[in-house]
Amino acid sequence: MRRSERRVRRITLTEAAGTAPGFRVLGVRVHAVQIPDVIAQVERWILERGSRHYIAVTGMHGVSEALHDASLKGILNAPECLVVPDGMPLVWLGRRNGYPMARRVYGPEFMESFLRQTGSRYRHYFYGGAPGVADRLSEVMSLRFDTRVAGTYCPPFRHLNQEERKEVVSQVRDAAPDILWVGLSTPKQERWMSENLACLNVPVLVGVGAAFDFHIGRVRQAPAWMRENGLEWLFRLLTEPRRLWRRYLVNGSQFAWNVSLELLNLKRFT
Repeated sequence: MRRSERRVRRITLTEAAGTAPGFRVLGVRVHAVQIPDVIAQVERWILERGSRHYIAVTGMHGVSEALHDASLKGILNAPECLVVPDGMPLVWLGRRNGYPMARRVYGPEFMESFLRQTGSRYRHYFYGGAPGVADRLSEVMSLRFDTRVAGTYCPPFRHLNQEERKEVVSQVRDAAPDILWVGLSTPKQERWMSENLACLNVPVLVGVGAAFDFHIGRVRQAPAWMRENGLEWLFRLLTEPRRLWRRYLVNGSQFAWNVSLELLNLKRFT
């Protein structure tokens, strides 16, 4: 494909996304943004308060899940969703599509950067984590960045029943946060944000995975040099092999194979 043709395709995707330029990976739209872009966009959404959005911090794992799950793909491709590239493979693919993306939008880093930059400007709600994790995160961020915490909730490790869901929605609406951080696993957090976006009355929901555990020191992060060079998966596999071997060895291999087919125009993913 010639450069001019790639440019036309990118403009089309930009208009469809409505928020930022983007490219597609295995049928999933990924927005070509960096952390400062996302911070600015979130602040605009909070100040406008005219619509509701959620941010999917997505890497190889999220795209792989969406390849086998049409409902998840629909959640990621929804117009109210901003899909940010949390993973160096997506950054490399973005560069191949003509975007000068220097780094990934790493979920824990984005969260920390947003809290540091905005301080006490907004009201935050922390949803997710094991018992006590969200409360501890609230204490840590309040001390570090003067973060105003509107509320916290640690859900059980199962689907909430209808009564529990109503209670959570009521608590969040009463707390009236400007931004709600969701610390669940993929694809659980994406489903939760999509299902509850309309009823929570919060301008922005952000799914940040294990960021809660990282920020309170409950789980070790990979060294910076591994995170910046596409090797975080190896660190996490070595530290949690029984839980993550399938994600990285099986799904990771499938992702690489399918992306190769797509780049060589041998298979189309819609």
